[in-house]
Amino acid sequence: MSNKHGNLLVNLIDVYWDDPVAFVQDILQVNPDEWQSETLAALATKPKVSVRSGQGVGKTALEAWSVIWFLCCRPNPKVICTAPTKQQLHDVLWAEIAKWLEGTLVNNFLKWTKTKVYMIGNEERWFATARTATKPENIQGFHEDFMLFVVDEASGVADSIMEAILGTLSGAENKLLMCGNPTRTSGVFYDSHHRDRIDYQTLKVSSYDSKRTNKDNIASLLRKYGRDSDVARVRIFGEFPKGEPDAFISLFEVEKATRRVVYVDDDGNLDIPYSAVLSIGVDVARFGSDETTIFARIGKKVLGFERFQGQDTMKTAGEAIKKARELMREYSKLHCTINVDDDGVGGGVTDRLNEVVLEEGYNITINRCSNGARANNSESYDDWGTESWAVIKELLEDIEIPNDDELIAQLTSRKYRVTSKGKIKLERKEDMKRRGLPSPDRADGLALAFANTEIEEEYSGVAIGGKLYG
Repeated sequence: MSNKHGNLLVNLIDVYWDDPVAFVQDILQVNPDEWQSETLAALATKPKVSVRSGQGVGKTALEAWSVIWFLCCRPNPKVICTAPTKQQLHDVLWAEIAKWLEGTLVNNFLKWTKTKVYMIGNEERWFATARTATKPENIQGFHEDFMLFVVDEASGVADSIMEAILGTLSGAENKLLMCGNPTRTSGVFYDSHHRDRIDYQTLKVSSYDSKRTNKDNIASLLRKYGRDSDVARVRIFGEFPKGEPDAFISLFEVEKATRRVVYVDDDGNLDIPYSAVLSIGVDVARFGSDETTIFARIGKKVLGFERFQGQDTMKTAGEAIKKARELMREYSKLHCTINVDDDGVGGGVTDRLNEVVLEEGYNITINRCSNGARANNSESYDDWGTESWAVIKELLEDIEIPNDDELIAQLTSRKYRVTSKGKIKLERKEDMKRRGLPSPDRADGLALAFANTEIEEEYSGVAIGGKLYG
């Protein structure tokens, strides 16, 4: 390091040691929101800070500022950044750090790489590193007088990982910053806001009050699901979920599936197995404000979805065929399966799809699905519709789904009961509407996309979703 840069660093440490807010304002040229300033100030004086928040409030920026401040204002520091998934860690947090370093004075002596930010000339002792929270050994073995752990999406980090981090924080100037949506009611992050609160400086940040968030989207969610719904509590108000005992699918598992990235190699390139099947689910709207949804997936990866309102059956059939042809070309698949909700007006879509496939000679299989039909596992489930949701519930540990507020709300707000015969039965859509909830059209479309065959080779021979009809 040159004398010039060395002198600058000494000045930074001297001036901003206990004033990260001024550091962010003066060096990074940004004015933090009130809650961000409060968090930064707490981090300067407290060993452990835990922030639970709604979405879109600026927590990733806060984490990036904290990393840069600690690197610049402590001698020979080590900063360990972690998150539940590689995508969240590298594509979101690590990229945010690069963004805030660019064009600043400190960029002259801090070198950013894909996995490390280090002091030029002192790479071995003065650095920040990115370590995915997949196993405890990833974040063990670090020791230094000045050390900071930054845990993003902390509610999703396993207790074994968090316990390894807590066990490392032995020095007087070792610090922990945890941030995230409060998606589950157990674990170290939950405890930091409850039974262990005396050991932490805690903050709660609401998307409802943040100037950064989309208020129209928030208002829409509140109208549809209510202020006290788990989706509103977690994603808007930064509150932990109530965890309704009769909710069929938990918010925590759905949130994990929205953060998961599948079929990506070590270089970040898409790497889909040859055995991954291409499947499309079509949930056909019946009336009014209900949506027709078309979900496409290849193996474990949901490629996205389209939604329509007030659309006739011929148009819906055309959209489904168009999507199948596009994806067969894009992913070099010789065959596609389209699963259609055949109840009610969906029958017209199925009939038209069969006509088009026959006339044009497409290598597409059309399956008729009926939610009210007999379940394949009739000892456990009252009907096929319940069974198809049970499949999604089980697969959430492996699949990647869109991070869509409506989809998440629909998956997590539907209740269930056990019948007098001991079978699980989902809440009827009519009963959901009596509770003021919309029809779960997006969730049904997702279930239909997974309701036909193996996901890929590792599931070979395992029927997903049971028997189909037609």
